[in-house]
Amino acid sequence: MNNRDIDRIIEMAWEDRTSFDAITFQFGLSEKEVIDLMRRELKPNSFKRWRKRVQNRGTKHAKKRDFVSGRFKCSRQRSISNNKVSKR
Repeated sequence: MNNRDIDRIIEMAWEDRTSFDAITFQFGLSEKEVIDLMRRELKPNSFKRWRKRVQNRGTKHAKKRDFVSGRFKCSRQRSISNNKVSKR
């Protein structure tokens, strides 16, 4: 695994809405392997802070999520149709 992949895994692990299943799908690492990688690559205090943040977080496990998969979209956000920019 190269440095670019390791950096991306760490970034994904820190993100709240990226599940361990997504990391497994993209990089083939299990949750335990991600934890070991984070322990190895992060400073001790950073690892402790990450573990405290991730433990029992529903969004890090696809089966525990209470929202439908996909991205969040504000109800007030205008939809863009056919990539047309409105003229003012």
